[in-house]
Amino acid sequence: MTTHAAHTPGRALRAADLADDLIITGEAVALEVRPAAFLLRVVGGLIDAACYGVVLLALALGVLARLDYVNEARAATVTIVTVAAVVVVAPTLVETLTRGRSLGKAATGIRIVRDDGGPIRFRHAFIRSLTGLGELWFTAGSIAVMTALLNGRGKRLGDLLAGTYAVRTRGADRKAPPLLMPPELEQWARTADIRAMPDGLALAARRFLDRTGTLDPASREQLGRQLAARVEPLVSPPPPWGTHPERFLAAVLVARRDREYAVGVRARDRLAETTAELRRLPYQMG
Repeated sequence: MTTHAAHTPGRALRAADLADDLIITGEAVALEVRPAAFLLRVVGGLIDAACYGVVLLALALGVLARLDYVNEARAATVTIVTVAAVVVVAPTLVETLTRGRSLGKAATGIRIVRDDGGPIRFRHAFIRSLTGLGELWFTAGSIAVMTALLNGRGKRLGDLLAGTYAVRTRGADRKAPPLLMPPELEQWARTADIRAMPDGLALAARRFLDRTGTLDPASREQLGRQLAARVEPLVSPPPPWGTHPERFLAAVLVARRDREYAVGVRARDRLAETTAELRRLPYQMG
């Protein structure tokens, strides 16, 4: 375990043949999402535009038909209010309530998420919709297309301002098999001091172990040694002499996972005890 490995999350991801744009969770698991393809976004946008356009036209005609007297001022007011309601308010409400989905996005299997992979909220949806008034409707989508083509994640201007992007949701639910503690390292892992690991390094190790069966034997051995060499300085004492790099990585990740779970359980139990104590206090006074 002496070879040099990646020193940054991006290089660690590339060392394990992973994309740089994967979303990393605290458990060192990559969410199986990728930026939506440009054509999917275009198709989804056209479906949404058609739906909102039909609603816009029907709503405007319905309002104008109910007015007893229509002049240019009234017509302009109705038009502005209707456009604002359908182009800004409606998409904002739809994306907020559906956590980044719309009819067009549901049809094409994509969803809008925050840059960290979390669900969008009202603020993100409102910025996207308000920006879309200019970049999608007033310019027929030309600004959005040019911006998306220049961005690695296919972001339009509204996404850049809101801190969001579109991801694929279909076929993205594959779950990695759980890691198991190697029996010969169980005693060592129980007492070993494991320091915090960079997200990129932990993710690369986790995904490497998931893909060992599909790698070329030479590449598998080289990547295993590289990742183990990066993890070893974070662990004390080092594993027993002669431990296989893959067994070492699995032991570290399993121990890390189990310790984080134990901390969470203890915190939950303390909260439950405190809550129960607070509920009893008023009845014990006097």
